[in-house]
Amino acid sequence: MSRMLSSPALRDALWGFGLLCAVLSLLSCPEEALEAARGGVTLCLNVIIPSLFPFFVLSALVVDLGLSRYFGRALQWMMRPLFHVSGTCASALALGLIGGYPVGARTAISLYEKGLCSKTEAERMLAFCNNSGPAFILGVVGVGVFSSSRAGIFLYLAHAAASLCVGFLFRFYKARSPALPASSASAPPPALRFSAAFTDAVKSAFSGTLNICAFVLFFTVFIRLLCVSGVLPVFSRLLSALLSPFGFSRPAAEHLLTGFVEMTSGVWALSGGGRLAGRLSMAAFMLGWAGLSVHCQVLSFLGSSGLSIRPYMTGKLLHGVFSALLVHLFSGLFSPDVPAGAYLAGQADTIAAASFGTTLTVSLAAAWVLWLLFLLISARGVQKNDGKTGRPAV
Repeated sequence: MSRMLSSPALRDALWGFGLLCAVLSLLSCPEEALEAARGGVTLCLNVIIPSLFPFFVLSALVVDLGLSRYFGRALQWMMRPLFHVSGTCASALALGLIGGYPVGARTAISLYEKGLCSKTEAERMLAFCNNSGPAFILGVVGVGVFSSSRAGIFLYLAHAAASLCVGFLFRFYKARSPALPASSASAPPPALRFSAAFTDAVKSAFSGTLNICAFVLFFTVFIRLLCVSGVLPVFSRLLSALLSPFGFSRPAAEHLLTGFVEMTSGVWALSGGGRLAGRLSMAAFMLGWAGLSVHCQVLSFLGSSGLSIRPYMTGKLLHGVFSALLVHLFSGLFSPDVPAGAYLAGQADTIAAASFGTTLTVSLAAAWVLWLLFLLISARGVQKNDGKTGRPAV
C-alpha cells in the first residue's frame, strides 16, 4: 500500500479526484456553501479578528523589543527544570495560555527566527504552547455550550494542566541538544526601536490574522459540504461501529469527526443531549487536539523556518488525550446537576450575539493587562541582571 501511494502518478490521480469531487459538491450545493461561507465571515469579523489581532501585535512587540530576554531571566528558574528550555521561551508559554490559538506557536517560531532559542527548544515549545484561550473555553464552551460557568473553569484547568504535562514530557525530546548555540547566547540580536517594532508588529499581525481567517472560511465550508454530501455520516457510522465497545453512539462519533477537522464546530455540536461526563471528555479532547484548521494555521507560520512539524502534531494529539483523561478522572468532582441560572443564560445570549466592538474591547483589555505583566516581570529580570553585573538598576 505504501509503495502504491509513493507513486507520483497515483498521488496526482487521487488529488485530481478529490478536487473534482470538491468542485461537484460546490456546484450541486451552492446555497449550503454560500451560507457556510457567510457564517465563517461573521465568525471572523466578530470573533477571530478582534480577539487575535491584539495578541499578535503583543507577541511581536515582546520579541522585537527584547522583553522576552528580560522576561526569561526572571523565569529561568522555572522553565529550565520543568521543560528543559531557556527562560526566554516563557513568553510563548504565557501568550499561548492566554492569547489562544495560534498565538503561542507564532511566538515560539518568532523566538527561533530571532535567534533567542535553539531549534530543539522551539520544537519543544510548539508541542505544548499552542493552546485555547480562557475567553473561548470559559465563555463559548462553558456558558454557551454547557450552560455552566463551572464547566468552563473545569475544562480550562484540565486544558492547562494537560498542556503542562505535555511540556514536561517533551523535556526529554532530544535531551542532549544544547539550549542555544554559543554565538547566539553571547551576542543576542539587538532590540528594535519602538517605532520600527510597532509598525512591523502591526503589519505582521494583520497578515497573520488574514491567513487564519482564510483557513477558518475554508474549513467552515468544507465541513458543511461533508455533511450535505453524506461523507461525514458514512464515516461516523464506521467510527461508531469501531468504537461501540466504548459506548460511542453515532452522533458522538459524528461530533468527534467534526471536531477532529474543525474544533469550534465540533465543540458547538456537543450542546445537544447526552451524558454530561462523556460530552465534557469529548470537548476536552477537541480543545487539546485543536483540529486540522488550527494545524494549517500553524503550518502557515512555520513556512521556511526549518522546524519539524512532528513534535507539534504529536504534542497536540497527546494534549487531547491527556485533557480527556483528566476530565474523565476528575469528572466526579464536577457537579453535573447544577442548573444554569438566568445570569448564565443571559451570558450565553450575549456571547452568541457578540459584536466586533465588544470582542475587540475585551481582547484589548486582556492584552493590556498581559502587557503590564510582561513589563513588571521583565523589570524584575533587569534588576536581577544588574545585580549580577554590579551595575546599578535603572
